[in-house]
Amino acid sequence: MLRGENINLRALEPSDLDVLYNWENDTSIWKVSQTIAPFSKNILAKYLENAHQDIFTAKQLRLMIEKDSTPIGTIELFDFDPVNLRCGIGIWIVDEENRRKGYAKEALTLIIKYAISNLHLNQIYCNISSRNQASINLFGSLDFQLVGVKSKWNKTPEGWEDELLFQLLCD
Repeated sequence: MLRGENINLRALEPSDLDVLYNWENDTSIWKVSQTIAPFSKNILAKYLENAHQDIFTAKQLRLMIEKDSTPIGTIELFDFDPVNLRCGIGIWIVDEENRRKGYAKEALTLIIKYAISNLHLNQIYCNISSRNQASINLFGSLDFQLVGVKSKWNKTPEGWEDELLFQLLCD
């Protein structure tokens, strides 16, 4: 477990099945997670069975963000590349009432320290919708630099939107 001042990051547990089932099937976040179909409990149970694999095997590490022992979101390292020492990062604080309180920044700080100290990463990147100013501000506050724009990358009900590529060099 990675312990912070206000939140903790912990491994996923089988008891998280119902929480993940509700979160993953929340259609309001499908645009961000690039999901286009519901997840079954069976598929999520199988995912949880394999969630114990280390990052070198699974190429990803997904952790639960908890406040006072209550799950409030998830954070993930993905596309882990142990040769080039890089990976992507994503975070989701589920309920609006828990956003803009510093929990996401604290979770990102904890996992970035872990990634640098334990995985010896050279760089971490994230992809953010050009319309997601809160995430742009969050990652910018942690020294992620805008390094690219993928024009008209994602089609949304509002039209095409750009996706921004941010990078944190860990040296």
